[in-house]
Amino acid sequence: MGPGNDTRFSNFLLLGLSDEPELQPLIFGLFLSMYLITVFGNLLLILAVSSDSHLHTPMYFFLSNLSFVDICFTSITIPKMLVNIHTKSNVITYADCITQMYFSTLFGGWDNFLLAVMAYDRFLAICHPLQYMVIMNPRLCGLLMLASWTLSVLNSLLQSFLVLRLSYTDLEIPHFFCDLNQMVKLACSDTFLNDTVLYFSTGLLAGGPLAGILYSYSKIVSSICSISSAQGKYKAFSTCASHLSVVSLFYSSVLGVYLISAATHSSHSSAVASMMYSVVTPMLNPFIYSLRNKDIKGALKRMYRIIGIKWTTVPEVKKCP
Repeated sequence: MGPGNDTRFSNFLLLGLSDEPELQPLIFGLFLSMYLITVFGNLLLILAVSSDSHLHTPMYFFLSNLSFVDICFTSITIPKMLVNIHTKSNVITYADCITQMYFSTLFGGWDNFLLAVMAYDRFLAICHPLQYMVIMNPRLCGLLMLASWTLSVLNSLLQSFLVLRLSYTDLEIPHFFCDLNQMVKLACSDTFLNDTVLYFSTGLLAGGPLAGILYSYSKIVSSICSISSAQGKYKAFSTCASHLSVVSLFYSSVLGVYLISAATHSSHSSAVASMMYSVVTPMLNPFIYSLRNKDIKGALKRMYRIIGIKWTTVPEVKKCP
């Protein structure tokens, strides 16, 4: 923050997806539904993995962490938007905006790293099945999680500190949350350092995991093609089909945001497109991983049976004569 700049004592205005009053109830209902589905779907996935000993494997360990990150990612942005629509006030304080930007950057980056770690896990499982459990031991799983979390925190801290030095005169954010890119664009002070660091970190911390994912899947495809039986190929591909679907959805939506933003220079179009990776993708992840996954469906059925048995065996309270 420059000297004499009082932005930190000001409030920003989140313009949201639309300023049409008649659309606000529809947007409120849509986002509330998507948020509830996201939270309950991912929470159910976490409970299924943690309650079933058959799913205590590296793949499902990373999957449950991905579900946790998705819950946190959406909880940073959607509740504030719902409150703004309900109260008919788009105001967000400077401190809350910086906090929201920090955590959305953190969980968005962590999501990205987790997808790369899961691709590496599938690469080892398919290309090196005999050494898989030796290499992907609990210690390595913990280190991979710690590394992805640490890199996400450091990047988010760096970006937030750089934004703190910026000055603002236009306090209207054309988005439904305090997005890092929008905060930099909105500044009236020099943003050369912010832009340089942002482009470098995006290329390194987003391009690096993407390159790892592409390399892993090139090896996976090569390994699957070398399998002689059609049943063997199907079984190998089915173990990574869900992850490949999530990766495709996540990166295509992120790429779409930047392409739309660059082509139209419209912040509103960018805000609408960013819904895909910040809201829609976390909502769809539990369905993608559970609908065609026999292990997850089996764990959910066993969990439902246990809950049903406990519910039916609750002793009735007898009244004293």
